Amino acid sequence: MTLALFAGLRVRDLAAARTWYERLLGEPSFLPNATEVVWTLADERSVYIEQDPGRAGGGLVTVFVDDLDALLAQVGSRELEPAEDETYASGVRKVIYRDDDGNEVGFAGFIQARPA
Repeated sequence: MTLALFAGLRVRDLAAARTWYERLLGEPSFLPNATEVVWTLADERSVYIEQDPGRAGGGLVTVFVDDLDALLAQVGSRELEPAEDETYASGVRKVIYRDDDGNEVGFAGFIQARPA
C-alpha cells in the first residue's frame, strides 16, 4: 500500500506566515497558487499553509523524525525557538512550535532505542 500525506494549516496572512514557516521548515518546495505554500518533508509527505483568515489557527501537526537533535539544530540556526519541549515515559521527546495564528507544529523522536 502506498501512503502519502498532504497536511494543511490555515493562516490569516500568507506572507507573514510564510516567513515564519520558512524559519521552521526552510525554503518552500512549491507554490501551487496564490493562497498556498508547500514544504515537502519526505517523499509523498508534505505540509502546506493556506490563507484562510476566517478559519485560521488551531491546527495540530506532529512529525516523527529519525534525528530530532539535528532537526532542532537546523531550526535553531534559523533563530526559531520552541514553545514547549516534552519527554514522555515511552522515551519519546516532542518539541512544539506555534505560529502567530495558534497552529501547532510538533517534531518528535525517540530519545533512546525504540521499544520492541
